[in-house]
Amino acid sequence: MFRVSVAPLWTIEGPDGRALGPRVVELLAQVDEHGSLAGACAASGVSYRHAWQLLREGEALFGQPLLLMSRGKGSQLTGLGERLVWAQRRVQARLSPVLDSLASELNAEIRKALSAAPERLRIHASHGFAVQMLHEAMEREALPHELKYCGSAEALAALVSGACEVAGFHVPLGEFEAATVAHYRPWLDPARQRLVMLATRRQGLMVTPGNPKKIYDVADLARPEVRFINRQPGSGTRHLLDLMLRQRRIDVAAIRGHEQCEYTHAAVAAFVASGMADAGFGLEVPAREFKLEFLPCHQERYFFLCEAASLETPDLRRMIERLRSADFRDAVNRLPGYQADEAGRVLTLAEAFGAPPQRAHR
Repeated sequence: MFRVSVAPLWTIEGPDGRALGPRVVELLAQVDEHGSLAGACAASGVSYRHAWQLLREGEALFGQPLLLMSRGKGSQLTGLGERLVWAQRRVQARLSPVLDSLASELNAEIRKALSAAPERLRIHASHGFAVQMLHEAMEREALPHELKYCGSAEALAALVSGACEVAGFHVPLGEFEAATVAHYRPWLDPARQRLVMLATRRQGLMVTPGNPKKIYDVADLARPEVRFINRQPGSGTRHLLDLMLRQRRIDVAAIRGHEQCEYTHAAVAAFVASGMADAGFGLEVPAREFKLEFLPCHQERYFFLCEAASLETPDLRRMIERLRSADFRDAVNRLPGYQADEAGRVLTLAEAFGAPPQRAHR
């Protein structure tokens, strides 16, 4: 089986044309994670001597140190070293899901060119960490599929237009469920469609460590000293936030940064962690990963929508079997804020949301 992978790569070039090698930033990131150069060497499989050589090359390029070492206290990144590591994490957070989608599309094109290439299950889905785990599991098991990350509304529109067989989207539980279902109503058809449960997860505020701006509610985002980073228009996360702001009668124009957006939860967390914003709104997983404080606001369910007739197709049946497997559910349950005990459960729209929405016009 062929597998395409695309990884983000960025470089810094000095006035004399010399470039900072990617291994330098990777080494600095390992030092930041493990607290010492020795720990970084052990984790990355680099010799101590080679690590020092990499550091000397980086410091020669910038003309200042990247790492401070003191006996008995391990190693600490300088301010410049920290900026380089945060740049790397921002690049990965922003681009990795996009590149994963691109790799999946390229893989599909290559397989189509092979005589024995099977048809692939096309999945368009709002980005999420359980979706990512499912994609990786299907890749390992050679389950033919093509994944494209996009906003929830775009995924549902793709299903209705025939551009995919499965659309991933999320709906908050409780007070904002009805409004969210109404928002998606143009693409929902209770007679012809079914839902496949993936997981429940928590959405909330991500704030800088220690929460120095005392941000405890979305209403605090309207304070003039608070800098915010948003998700892109069309994303389910942004729609949920806008519903919360509307309920509190908060003018989005009062929020500093409401129109500045990132395209993934991880990119929002990286933006806040780098100090460029005081708060963002998104999932708990990247907040914990970037060592931010997380204030849960709402629990939501993540579903896959498909045509009822497609439930008996071999590829979709295998996907649902993977969702129902104990190892997949256990892996998702280990993600902060996620719960997947009902993964793979098939529901009608009425079973999921109560009174069925109006029939979509196609």
